[in-house]
Amino acid sequence: MISARTAAASPASLWKRGGQSEGGGSCDGCRTYRNTLRRAAAAKNSQLGWSHRDTNLSCFFHYPFYSWKWILSWNHIMLVEKYAEQSYFYISGYTLLRDPHHNKGLAFTEKERDAHHLRGLLPPAVVPQELQIKKIMHNLRQYQVPLQRYMAMMDLQERNERLFYKLLIDNVEELLPVVYTPTVGEACQNCLPSTYLIWTDHEVHSRGKVLEVLRNWPHRNIQVICVTDGERILGLGDLGSQGMGIPVGKLALYTALGGVRPSACLPITIDVGTNNEKLLNDEFYIGLRQKRATGEEYHELMEEFMAAVKQIYGEKVLIQFEDFANHNAFNLLAKYSKSHLVFNDDIQGTASVVLAGLLAALKVVGGTLAEHTYLFLGAGEAGTGIAELIALEISKQTSAPIEECRKKIWLVDSKGLIVDSRKNSVQSFKKPWAHEHEPLTTLYDAVQSIKPTVLIGTSGVGRTFTKEVVEAMASFNERPIIFSLSNPTSHSECTAEEAYNWTQGRVIFASGSPFDPVEYDGKVFVPGQSNNAYIFPGFGLGLVISGAIRVHEDMLLAASEALAAQATQENFDKGSIFPPFTNIRKISARIAAAVAAKAYELGLATRLPPPRDLVKYAQSCMYTPVYRNYR
Repeated sequence: MISARTAAASPASLWKRGGQSEGGGSCDGCRTYRNTLRRAAAAKNSQLGWSHRDTNLSCFFHYPFYSWKWILSWNHIMLVEKYAEQSYFYISGYTLLRDPHHNKGLAFTEKERDAHHLRGLLPPAVVPQELQIKKIMHNLRQYQVPLQRYMAMMDLQERNERLFYKLLIDNVEELLPVVYTPTVGEACQNCLPSTYLIWTDHEVHSRGKVLEVLRNWPHRNIQVICVTDGERILGLGDLGSQGMGIPVGKLALYTALGGVRPSACLPITIDVGTNNEKLLNDEFYIGLRQKRATGEEYHELMEEFMAAVKQIYGEKVLIQFEDFANHNAFNLLAKYSKSHLVFNDDIQGTASVVLAGLLAALKVVGGTLAEHTYLFLGAGEAGTGIAELIALEISKQTSAPIEECRKKIWLVDSKGLIVDSRKNSVQSFKKPWAHEHEPLTTLYDAVQSIKPTVLIGTSGVGRTFTKEVVEAMASFNERPIIFSLSNPTSHSECTAEEAYNWTQGRVIFASGSPFDPVEYDGKVFVPGQSNNAYIFPGFGLGLVISGAIRVHEDMLLAASEALAAQATQENFDKGSIFPPFTNIRKISARIAAAVAAKAYELGLATRLPPPRDLVKYAQSCMYTPVYRNYR
């Protein structure tokens, strides 16, 4: 970070030379000062961006909100790197301790306590961040109930932001199931969401004030938005406004795993009501007490919301659609993918991480994607999204038409195998998977008839990979590939222990929720978790650092290939087809580099010229939650 004091000229002298004008023009003084800073930055091989707490105007001194007196009293310019944070802030005392962005708790040094009026407001001990982390982990491990750990973590996030993210990064394998799946689902059902969020409801929309609501958020330099309407939260169904825990958790992982600044992330719930009678009759429910808005009313709200986001935050803000019901998820993604930078993690993120798992599994079983046969239980967002990305990768590898590649992939929904005779009765997103075959109503019959080499569960219904189904897979596959992907754990199609026991330890297994290691015949297997957190943080970072304006399917393929390339023989020997989460920041940097490279290749990137080393550039752009020294 380059301080304004490092430049040759002072802000005051440049202000005097530049004079004052109305509006946001650029004067000679401002240009001189910016050029001075750029030369200083060049010496450190850094690229600077010019932003501001209230505007993106390039001329700091000419923004009318400021007066010369006001600038002089502050004494410093707030210099902001493109992907970093403000260098200076001006709070102290009790207010500083209540500010989660700058609070360090007992880590404030003696000098800082004197300089910022903290004497008497803290105990005398000075505790470094490392010791704070050790103490908090000790406390968290005392809780026997995961939900208690979740609540403690959320409380820490609202007290001390940097400590929260440092704790999560340093203990990611232990805490990831706490701050996200499976615990976050229980939290959505039982806990009130944080208040530091944005709710947009259709009552606001009726007055045309979505833009005004978004402007109430204090940060302007937003780079990633995670938005839900709460209709399909994990496998738990319609939770209305209680689903806000999902965007909050997702964005926490964008920061911890992908390095996107916390202040650049915005969680949003669009409350259009709920069809959950239990919530509607709950006196403590915080959302709108009415049935869900649908049809034209719903889509008008979404149009207003999307337009408002682009107007305030620009074209390069990533909008992640999260946990929308099938009938809206596909339509929203198709409608806005041509005009906005949009991403659906349930459709595209899940598909990308599963494809990565399959590419890694091929290193164990051999062959190519085109040589395998795939059977899905579940034909919703996740199932069809995964199937389509597999078909795209096969098409890329073989140069065969996508329609031909889809014939290797079969889907089973609640009514049985999707076949040609059902084509007129299934939803539009299922039609590409309706192949010629006799109707079959059970998964077992489909397995016996199609004889897949890969079985993937996205049904959201627990224990549907029964013993007879898994044993059938093992009967005609030496190394059956079985992915039980539904969340939370109670909805998983089978457990890791069941999969290993029923296949005599021959299965290549991955799950959506975490499972403990399994011992079979004297060997310990560490089941891999096909967790979207492998993909979306790095994917989002790649879009941000390249300034991408659209998401392209080739970016998803690039992310999958980058993740698969990082699975090693050591991982395979332990039974996992994914690299350990302990390396997730490095993994995310490589995924970000692959995505950014594809954005530049496709002409969808706007941050030019492209960096020479995208991996190092991605790492340099990552938010690092170590404490800063305050003067």
